[in-house]
Amino acid sequence: MRWRLVQLAVVAGLLLSACGGSPTATTPAGKTPEAKGGSNAATKTTSSSSKSGQSSKPAPTPVPAVPRAQLLPNGKAPTATRVIAVSLWGHPETTERDLKLAKEAGFTWVKQRFEWRYLEPSKRGKFEWAEADRIVNAVAKAGLGLMVRVDNQPQWARGDGIFPDSGPPSDLEDWKDFLQELAARYKGRIHAYELWNEPNLAREWAGNKPDPRAYVELLKVGYGAIKGEDPDAIVISAGLSPTTDTSAKAMPDVDFLKGMYAAGVKGTFDMLGVHAAGFKAEPEADPAVVAQDPALTNNDPSSPELKRVYAFRHIEDLRKVMEENDDAGKQMAIVEMGWTADPRPGSPYHWHSVTEEQKADYLVRAFKWASEKWSPWMGLMTVIYIPDPTWTPKDEQYYWAITNPDGTPRPAYDALKKSAQTAA
Repeated sequence: MRWRLVQLAVVAGLLLSACGGSPTATTPAGKTPEAKGGSNAATKTTSSSSKSGQSSKPAPTPVPAVPRAQLLPNGKAPTATRVIAVSLWGHPETTERDLKLAKEAGFTWVKQRFEWRYLEPSKRGKFEWAEADRIVNAVAKAGLGLMVRVDNQPQWARGDGIFPDSGPPSDLEDWKDFLQELAARYKGRIHAYELWNEPNLAREWAGNKPDPRAYVELLKVGYGAIKGEDPDAIVISAGLSPTTDTSAKAMPDVDFLKGMYAAGVKGTFDMLGVHAAGFKAEPEADPAVVAQDPALTNNDPSSPELKRVYAFRHIEDLRKVMEENDDAGKQMAIVEMGWTADPRPGSPYHWHSVTEEQKADYLVRAFKWASEKWSPWMGLMTVIYIPDPTWTPKDEQYYWAITNPDGTPRPAYDALKKSAQTAA
C-alpha cells in the first residue's frame, strides 16, 4: 500500500499540494497498481455461485491454518501483536522467502491486499480464486495469521466510469455477495478482514466528499456477510488517514470517527482500524507538543487540535472517541504504521524523512510504548513493509520498507528481529 501526501490546496484525484510554497499538511494513504479491464455489461444476478448457478472452482486441498485460538486467545489479540504488510499477490517466486523473513523477525501475522477487482473481475458471480488460494495456503504453511484488506471495486460494480479509481459499489448487495463467497471459501483460514481503506479521503470514495454514514452502511453489510459465513473471523474497520484537510476532499480522522458513531457504527466491527504515521516525531512524543513545533508539522497552518495527527500517539485521540461512545471494550488495530527514510530532495515526503537507523529505533520504541501504555486495548500493529520485489528507489513506498526488494534486511528489520527475540 503506498502512502501519499494530502495537502491543503488540491486538484481533485491527485496529490493535494499547496501553491506558491505555502505550508502543507500531509496524509499517508495507499494504493498498489490497479487492475485494468473489466466490464460494465454484466446483467444483475445474485453473486454467490451457489445462488447464481455459476460454480466456483473447488479450492485446492487446504493447508491447515494457525488455530484462531492461538492467535486470538479469548477472541482478543495480545497487546501490540506484530503484523507485517507483504506483497505476495502475483509474486510466487518470492512468497516463501518473504513469509520466512516475516516469521524470523518475530511477526506472527501478515497483511495482504485482496482486491475485489481481481477476485470477481469480469462480471457478477464469476470468481477467480487461484491466486488467493495460493496465498492463503502459503501463509498457512508458514504458520502465520492472515489479515486481508478488501477494497477496490471491479469495473462492473459501478456504472459511472470512475474505474480504475476506487469507490464503493453502486449496489451493496454485490459487496455482500462477494464477501459471503470470500468468507465461506476461506473460513478459519483468513483470520481478519479490513473492510476498505481510508474512506475519509475523497479519492478512496469515488472522488466524493467523505461520508461517515455511507461508510458505516458499507461496513455493516460487510460485517454481516462475513460473520454469517465465519462467525469467528475478526472484522476491522477501514484504517483512517491522519489528515488536517477539512475540505470536500478529506475529513480529519477524529471527525470522521465521531460521524461513524453518530451513524450507528457500534456493533459492526471487532477492532477499530487506524493508521499511525510517525512523520518526523519520536513515537513517545506528546501530540500536543508536536502540534506546536513547526519543524514537526511542516509549518502546517491548521489548528493545534488538527495538528495532533503528526504524532504517533494521535492514536490516543481516536481511542478517546471510542471511550466517549461506550465502546472501550473493543480493541484497536493499527493497519499501517511506519517512518520513511526517503532521501530524495524533490520528494513530498522528504520533509519528514528519518535515517534508516532512526526508523529502526522508532519502530522498536513504538512497540514498546504500545506494550507498556496501551494494554489491553491495542491489538494488531501492522508495520509497512516487506516490499514488493519490483519496487525501486523511484517508488516512494520503497523508503518505508524494512527490507530491500531483494530480501536483504535493513536496520529496521534487524532491530525488530532483535527486540522480538529479547521479548521472547
